[in-house]
Amino acid sequence: MLAVPHRFISALVLAWALAVVACGGVRAQSGRLDARYSATLAGIPIGKGNWNVDITDTHYTASATGVTTGLIHAFTGGQGSATAHGAWQAGVPLSINYEATIITRKKTDQVRLVINNGAVKESKVDPPTETDPERVPITDAHQHDVIDPMTASLMRTPGNGDLLSPETCHRTMAIFDGRLRYDLEFAFKRMDRVKADKGYAGPVLVCAVYFTPVAGFVPSRMAIRYIAKLRDIEVWLAPIAGTRVLVPFRAQGPTPIGRFMLEATQFESTPISARASANGAKPQ
Repeated sequence: MLAVPHRFISALVLAWALAVVACGGVRAQSGRLDARYSATLAGIPIGKGNWNVDITDTHYTASATGVTTGLIHAFTGGQGSATAHGAWQAGVPLSINYEATIITRKKTDQVRLVINNGAVKESKVDPPTETDPERVPITDAHQHDVIDPMTASLMRTPGNGDLLSPETCHRTMAIFDGRLRYDLEFAFKRMDRVKADKGYAGPVLVCAVYFTPVAGFVPSRMAIRYIAKLRDIEVWLAPIAGTRVLVPFRAQGPTPIGRFMLEATQFESTPISARASANGAKPQ
């Protein structure tokens, strides 16, 4: 069995936890999601997180917090937060701002991105990325036509047809997180059903997910090679009420020490009226 550093496990959990997409009609597509997630590794609880998403027909905002639990927390003390804001253009999400912070006992990692029409205008990372002669450099070309990691979790079904259409899965996203430029390719696998402890119960769209590193990575690193070879990662997508946007209800995949799963325990979404959306008011 491959040995995996505790810091890598902590970062993986937080990345999932934080990662943890037009309008199809005359009415505004607006809704709000309040979700809670738990993470397990080989069936053992290792993390939990909260996720809030607000969507209108023109913009979206998402924020998340996550913390490791149990034995992983005892070793790392990991916690993190992330926020993203963007706009819809012809049904496609465009990142505007993204910020993320991951804190462990040994270090704090912070990222801030400003993106305009898919082009990165500002990218700040602290601490700076370690110098390594093997690292694939991030060029200016790698920072165009990209979205941030949280925006990548908003998958909007185009048109007026079936919201849970298999076609929604068929897309490739170019993602930049400040340190790594990578692609996520999605493909339809099957339909399934879920039931949260609180909130949503119903059908979900299950998509396969394939990771391809593009730049900012060291090819010899075990974690990158392992994830790039995986063909068993799945994301289960559920709808946000009042919108044509699907978001992860569950994400799962293998690791060298057991199956990882991130699953919603609470998934409550509410449609927002056009008036409430315009005024920034909460639905009654």
